[in-house]
Amino acid sequence: MSTQSTSTTDAADPRFAGLPGRPGKIVAIHLSYGSRADQRGRRPAAPSYFFKPSSSVAATGGTIERPVGTELLAFEGEIALVIGIPTRRVSLDEAWSHVAYVTAANDFGLYDLRANDKGSNVRSKGGDGFTPIGAQLIDARTLDPTTLRLRTWVNGTLVQDDTTADLIFPLAQFIADLSQHFTLEPGDVILTGTPAGSSVVVPGDVVEVEVDATTPDGAVSSGRLTTTVVQGEHGFDGAVGSLPEATDAQREDAWGSREAAGLAPVIQQAQRDETPAPFTLTAELRSKLEQAPTAGLSAQLRKRGLNNVSIDGVAAMHPDAKLVGVARTLRFVPNREDLFTAHGGGYNPQKRAFDALQSGEVMVIEARGEAGAGTLGDVLAARALAAGAAGVVTDGAVRDHDGVAAVGIPVFSHDAHPAVLGRKHVAWDYDLTIACGGATVQPGDIIVGDRDGVIVIPPALVEEVVDEALIKEAEDGWVLQRVAEGERLEGLFPMNKQWRARYECRLPDSSDDTAPDAEQR
Repeated sequence: MSTQSTSTTDAADPRFAGLPGRPGKIVAIHLSYGSRADQRGRRPAAPSYFFKPSSSVAATGGTIERPVGTELLAFEGEIALVIGIPTRRVSLDEAWSHVAYVTAANDFGLYDLRANDKGSNVRSKGGDGFTPIGAQLIDARTLDPTTLRLRTWVNGTLVQDDTTADLIFPLAQFIADLSQHFTLEPGDVILTGTPAGSSVVVPGDVVEVEVDATTPDGAVSSGRLTTTVVQGEHGFDGAVGSLPEATDAQREDAWGSREAAGLAPVIQQAQRDETPAPFTLTAELRSKLEQAPTAGLSAQLRKRGLNNVSIDGVAAMHPDAKLVGVARTLRFVPNREDLFTAHGGGYNPQKRAFDALQSGEVMVIEARGEAGAGTLGDVLAARALAAGAAGVVTDGAVRDHDGVAAVGIPVFSHDAHPAVLGRKHVAWDYDLTIACGGATVQPGDIIVGDRDGVIVIPPALVEEVVDEALIKEAEDGWVLQRVAEGERLEGLFPMNKQWRARYECRLPDSSDDTAPDAEQR
């Protein structure tokens, strides 16, 4: 009686609407398509498997929650096989006859939780709703298992398109192999792996998976299995288990490549590791730079042959702010929808760059002078302030202008704009040489800004440049007083030998009214 009751309940459960009933077992393949193996750089000699709980099954049209504190929820479009009759120790030749149905599946996984699962995928792939299956069952007897096609779309863009001809192992081998170890029972499901193209999705994304084939009687299809990603309200309790952790290795696997994950190529990363530590501004040097105007610093750089050191087209959000710090860099490229889909969401380079900011650093953003979308908002400004950063410079626009202004950190930008980043930009890379406002900026350069603008000073020149600028500033201040007293500019600005002698013999600790040169006048 209880068995009949359970069966009736399961049949009515909407989670299993795409299946004959609740499966007793769900067995998934780790790596099966040649395209995916090439992407991962390894090709298994034999299939390997993991189990998923039947409680993870979901029907088409549902949602999947990305838990609080995670970033790497990835889809995997797959072909699902539904076993029709008890199967134990069957040969490769007879294995396919034990499959009743074929349909579409999505083997979602949280790469943030994968490190502590050691390949079992219990937590990373066993969550409620992590195995959508459906929408319709295709009679396996009508199909040639070597000619099935699998396609996946994200927000309407085709991201996976492969056939079973690309499988490393034929579908029948999974059935024959598993049946050596345990009985496959009617209703059990085998998820047969995913081809290249699996990647990360974020709340708001819609993922669709379809399996189809051509039979002697015409085309057949599973229909599209649709799942919408939503942000969950719950996270994980570290007191009872492992917490999510996203490493660059996990990001690369989840997104499908280092480039898609916003990570530097391995060779570039190695070069970064070999780069000397950024220039350190001592308290004394920082104090001098805070006293020196950018106009004076610019003049000293020009004397040394450096004319292209001003970041043009930017203005201070707080007119009285003085900006002094060591450059960190972030580069945006023009928006291209497919690249933004693959590269712009989740923990993208923009967020990683701001998380990497340290005390006294300035985030300098290359936005190509494009002010048609924001490159900085109040949350990122608050993150920079909390990190102790000295400020932000962008040749693009600021979004949430009043909110950013309220944070109080010095910000120099091209303009304000209400649109989000994705309207015009894709955050692409950070900590590399960039062009901002017509100036080349490298990580470690010294950035100084005031009401006149922002300039870039090579670290090797900064001490001599600021010392000379302060000397010249004192000199110009003295000249200004003389002009205010009615002196003519001729011979005074710039000073000739006579005025230079009078300037140099002044009493440094006295006012100009009591200095010898004043008495001589």
